Amino acid sequence: MADIDAKTRQELEAAAFRRLVTHLRANPDVQNIDLMNLAGFCRNCLSNWYRDAANEKGIGLSKEDSREIVYGMAYGEWKEKHQKEASAEDLVRFEEARPKESRD
Repeated sequence: MADIDAKTRQELEAAAFRRLVTHLRANPDVQNIDLMNLAGFCRNCLSNWYRDAANEKGIGLSKEDSREIVYGMAYGEWKEKHQKEASAEDLVRFEEARPKESRD
């Protein structure tokens, strides 16, 4: 692993990110609350991290634009097409497992 130069590492990380986004777009049946309850992050988290990275580079990216990058469509459109009502059990699990940084 130490033999990978910084540029190649960054290219591999970018490829992995693109593959993750492609996978999430292809599986809209996996709800954000399911991702949060299982892994502690969701599509919105990814879009926020993307926007944060852009801002660190001096690139102004709106929340809506970063979400469109991750969702592959406008967030409202994705919600209409794919988002389901979360069960009471899922909401309880979410509140118990939600990372502290997401509680603000």
